[in-house]
Amino acid sequence: MALFKHNSDLDIDPFTDLIFNTLLTFTFLFLISLFLLNPPAKSGIIDPKAELLITVSWPDNNPDDVDVWGAGPGDTLVWYMHPQDGLMNIDRDDRGMANDTQLVNGQVISNPLNQEVLTVRGRTPGEYIVNLNYFKSEDHKPVPVKVYLADVNPKLQVLYYGEFVLQHEKDELTAFRFTIDGDGKVVDINQLQKSLVKAQEK
Repeated sequence: MALFKHNSDLDIDPFTDLIFNTLLTFTFLFLISLFLLNPPAKSGIIDPKAELLITVSWPDNNPDDVDVWGAGPGDTLVWYMHPQDGLMNIDRDDRGMANDTQLVNGQVISNPLNQEVLTVRGRTPGEYIVNLNYFKSEDHKPVPVKVYLADVNPKLQVLYYGEFVLQHEKDELTAFRFTIDGDGKVVDINQLQKSLVKAQEK
């Protein structure tokens, strides 16, 4: 009488074991590839696709229209009628309160913010000029304006900040000028005055 009973169900077939391990490996690789194809979204991260941002703002709910004008290398020029030229772009012509309301479900929604942003999307060497133009005065009062120049690549750094008061309608002044050198650095920030509006009208 045999002491041990042979059970064929407990035998391990090497071929079956190989197939099982191969299937397990492919399943694992498939799950990894799905994860890599669909990476989790990084919420709260904004990539402006810009090198420099020039922000021009005046008091909230102010009805007056202030425009930003920008000139760059190669006779590039941007303003409200020509918002893109070369690597410069003005994102919106803010006309005070004139275009800051929207009708939603019968209710008027108002945005009090007065701001224009000029974006420089590259570092083309040369001189850049940023002007302010008091295009339209609704209350016939001086309007205070704040201007920022910020380098956003590789990290945000404010390079210049200025405050100005535009006294009368049609006033124009140079907020600042700067140069991008051959290494892509912003140098020689100054306020040497030059009219861009009059140059465009010629």
